[in-house]
Amino acid sequence: MYYYLIQFKFNVNLKYFEILFLEFNSFLTDKKALKLPYLCFFNLNMLLTFYKYQGTGNDFVMIDNRSNSFPKENTKLVAKLCDRRFGIGADGLILLENDKAVDFKMVYYNSDGNQGSMCGNGGRCLVAFAKYLGIINKEASFNAVDGFHSAIIENDIVELKMNNVSEIWIKPNAYFLDTGSPHHVQLVEELKDFDVHKEGAKLRYGLYGEKGSNINFVEPLGEDSFAVRTYERGVENETLSCGTGVTAVAIAMHKANKVKSEAVDIETKGGKLQVRFLAGVNGYSKVSLIGSALQVFKGEVEWKI
Repeated sequence: MYYYLIQFKFNVNLKYFEILFLEFNSFLTDKKALKLPYLCFFNLNMLLTFYKYQGTGNDFVMIDNRSNSFPKENTKLVAKLCDRRFGIGADGLILLENDKAVDFKMVYYNSDGNQGSMCGNGGRCLVAFAKYLGIINKEASFNAVDGFHSAIIENDIVELKMNNVSEIWIKPNAYFLDTGSPHHVQLVEELKDFDVHKEGAKLRYGLYGEKGSNINFVEPLGEDSFAVRTYERGVENETLSCGTGVTAVAIAMHKANKVKSEAVDIETKGGKLQVRFLAGVNGYSKVSLIGSALQVFKGEVEWKI
């Protein structure tokens, strides 16, 4: 017995593979005229170009997905890419996609592979990425899971407009508010030696249940200045910085009458940020998150489909 042995190995995006597969089917139809059976072996790999960005140590895998080629429902792949030992390593993965109404769309995944709520530092990094790609110049507008955002970028400093905050819940020894993501804000002493992972996990699951909340521990540094350490849900660990978290801290400290100004300086383990806002009778408006956003490196990763 004779066989055709047909072996394929591709590094392609998914749309290109669809075209190749159609051509392959056509090829097999032609070979049937020879009345010989065939054996086929596929070794199909997907090659992905990615960029690594960080905003005050909060790091992200960035992917230009304007071609819609990334398998968005593959949560295991996202988690693997974010894994610091077996993947690229990051606090989250962000897709930049087309949007007819604004400059681009932001799709954010936590490092566990699931799509998450708004990420402030991720949004700032995405603006820097969009400038690198030539999509924007100094100003940007984009849609995210929590709605519309605008931003200004000057060199490596990005000022991101956050959503207004109208409600703040006062809890025993803490505040709870949503700045695009839910945040628990709690003052502590000796923050440097505080067990953020242990105490953060305890509150994240014990007080807020399975849905959870991000947990921020805060210590005053001076007038209108605070140190912050954050336990992030979805990462399930402390991160070097959290943009929506420091935004929540600044607003909560103003609500607690511990801030005189409408510009608050925040020091995280990954660097310094500033939060600005306008306080009014109906809450907080014109909220901005300001800090650096930098490209770390560019690379390619390959996996079997």
